[in-house]
Amino acid sequence: MKLHLDRPAGLNIVTAIGDGYVEINGQRHDNSLLLLPQQIEPGWGAAGFEALSETDFASIAAPGCEVLLFGTGRKQRFPHPSLLRPLMAARIGIEVMDTAAACRTYNILVAEGRNVAAALLFD
Repeated sequence: MKLHLDRPAGLNIVTAIGDGYVEINGQRHDNSLLLLPQQIEPGWGAAGFEALSETDFASIAAPGCEVLLFGTGRKQRFPHPSLLRPLMAARIGIEVMDTAAACRTYNILVAEGRNVAAALLFD
């Protein structure tokens, strides 16, 4: 699916998403990643949903976003609440959704100037 949005200058925007990949600013990424408006961290959650740990979520707290969109693949799956402790301690909101919905929501929030991150898994 192609996503069209006025691109805020210098910020990462999802330009397409498909089965097992996401395009950011026209560049294809085939593996799970953490997406922030000004950086991309490839490999976040690369071992998959079942292997996620509290440490994975602690790494998201460091950049200091106000909300995390957690895209869990083709279907929505909720992580165990204990994994989210670092985000709660940092007062970071979390929204869990499928990866395509997380990408669409991320683009909207970036366009609004929000300090958002998207942790995107592919299954």
